[in-house]
Amino acid sequence: MPNDFVLRLAREHPGVLPVASIHPARADALAELERCAAAGAVALKLLPNCHNVECGLARYRRFWERAAVLGLPFIAHTGGENSVDEIRPDLADPRNLRAPLEAGMIVIAAHCGTASGVFDPDYFPVFCRMLARYPNLYGDTAAFNLPNRCLRLRACRRSGVAERLIHGSDVPVPVFAHPGLIMGLFGLRTWWRLRRIRNPLERDYQLKRAMGFPADGFTRAARLWPRLRDRGPRPTSEPRIGEHGTRQ
Repeated sequence: MPNDFVLRLAREHPGVLPVASIHPARADALAELERCAAAGAVALKLLPNCHNVECGLARYRRFWERAAVLGLPFIAHTGGENSVDEIRPDLADPRNLRAPLEAGMIVIAAHCGTASGVFDPDYFPVFCRMLARYPNLYGDTAAFNLPNRCLRLRACRRSGVAERLIHGSDVPVPVFAHPGLIMGLFGLRTWWRLRRIRNPLERDYQLKRAMGFPADGFTRAARLWPRLRDRGPRPTSEPRIGEHGTRQ
């Protein structure tokens, strides 16, 4: 997805927040970083295992340092990937993100290092150990309503982890209702009600609340990211849910 397309979409639709994707090996990586930041990008997103981004390479250091100065958080895929091809599966390890963290970036380890496939390594314990070392490291809950990532749902609600999670949906990846039921986080009546919500974003939100994820995880990004704070007043409470399950 070209950065120009995303930036144009955000200009045409004020509700869209543009996130840039820039490989640090590009000859113009720093210039593109500056351009996207000036055009309103609120974060940087890469899939290191698919984009072949070994974050610790010395030649990338200036890129991470400049992104930190610009106030761009780094959303980085962690754990296996089945939607697109992997080039370096080993770079799904959250330890690959140490260089951006040490450069001062806020880093969001998408999926918290959980396994995507049956035979993928589960890096969730690595992610948890890194939380204790890096106060600027966070995880997101994207795709947690998939059967293959639901095994860590209980652990993600515990103290020390839940406070460092940011809501993510991973739509258009499907949003299933049965993982929470299988893990015993809600009963059949709740499962039956939530599985019928047609809007996948709303269904994902409602499922995670029913599973016990704290309300502040859904507004944490707006309080945390400098470029989101600058866009307007910070949310102070949980979104109000209408009688038909729509957020107001």
